[in-house]
Amino acid sequence: MIKRTLATAAVLLAAVVGLTAQNKSAGINLSLWKNISTQPADSTQTTYFNVGFASVMNRLNGVGVNLLAGTTLRDMNGVQVAGIANAVGGSMRGIQVAGITNVNGDNMSGVALSGLVNIAGNRANGILVTGLTNIVGNQSCGLMISGITNIAGEGASGVHIAGLANIAGRSLNGVMLGGLLNVTGESVKGVQVSALGNVTGNHLSGMQVGLLNFANKADGVQIGLVNFYNEGMKGFQLGLVNANPDTQIQLMLYGGNSTKLNAGVRFKNQLFYTIVGVGGYFLDFDDKFSGALSYRAGLELPLIDKLFVSGDLGYQHIETFKNKDYGYPKRLYALQARVNLEYRFTERLGLFATGGYSKSWDYSGNGFKKGMIWEVGTAISLSKVKSK
Repeated sequence: MIKRTLATAAVLLAAVVGLTAQNKSAGINLSLWKNISTQPADSTQTTYFNVGFASVMNRLNGVGVNLLAGTTLRDMNGVQVAGIANAVGGSMRGIQVAGITNVNGDNMSGVALSGLVNIAGNRANGILVTGLTNIVGNQSCGLMISGITNIAGEGASGVHIAGLANIAGRSLNGVMLGGLLNVTGESVKGVQVSALGNVTGNHLSGMQVGLLNFANKADGVQIGLVNFYNEGMKGFQLGLVNANPDTQIQLMLYGGNSTKLNAGVRFKNQLFYTIVGVGGYFLDFDDKFSGALSYRAGLELPLIDKLFVSGDLGYQHIETFKNKDYGYPKRLYALQARVNLEYRFTERLGLFATGGYSKSWDYSGNGFKKGMIWEVGTAISLSKVKSK
């Protein structure tokens, strides 16, 4: 028994001595340049401590600090710091800090901080912060912050914050905050917020907030200037223009004593509607041309068969053009309240009459004119009317 124990100990000691002898410089790599270092970069070597100008190592399990660049051919577990770039051929687990870029050929788990670019060829789990772009080839999970773009080739889970755009090729489970744009190829379960637009290629389950919001299917909330989805929604749209499969789009041609000749488009969703319009001759016909852009939002209710009553509030932006040379303000705005009666001869054609009140000011706050308004016109359906 004693002989067997001694024999086993001798074998283990020989193995340890062999491995120590095989790993050059006790795992310490002091490097000036590639192949000018205390430890070769062959497949038998593991580095535990590295300091240099530009280093190439087989595997790093520890700390590497380089003035220019640190390259690990296989995996890195620990801390890697470089003035310009860190590159890992396999996976990184730990912390990377680089003046310009961190590149990981496979997975990244931990923290990556760089001046311009962070790249993970497959998956990233953790925190990526960069001045320009974060790129993950497959799945990102955690926090990504960039000055320009965050890109995940497949899915994104967690929080993505970008100065310009966040892009996920397939899905988002979490939050995207983009300076201009958020794009997800298939599904969103979470929140997209951007200054310009949010796009979900297939199914939205959550919220979109931006000037333009698009989803193929939607179970959630869209808040913006223009909101659109293509298939059935279990949620809510809040915007100047809301369009969905149930929206009736109607052309409105009308005239009145406020703006004399007008054309508009009404987007009607069940009881609620919005109208975007353009009109001419806010001033009288004997003045030079003056025009107005208008937006109205309101509620419509049926009275009797084919007769409907509605009420809305509106805003007008008015340009007087050359009339400014004759003492009129250059620009005006008006607030309006209207009550409307509409009779529909068919599903596609109706006539309406309007009474209301309007008051206008110049943009310095000086009142221009106020009084009762009236309008009459026709509404023509442009979209397919669904059978009841």
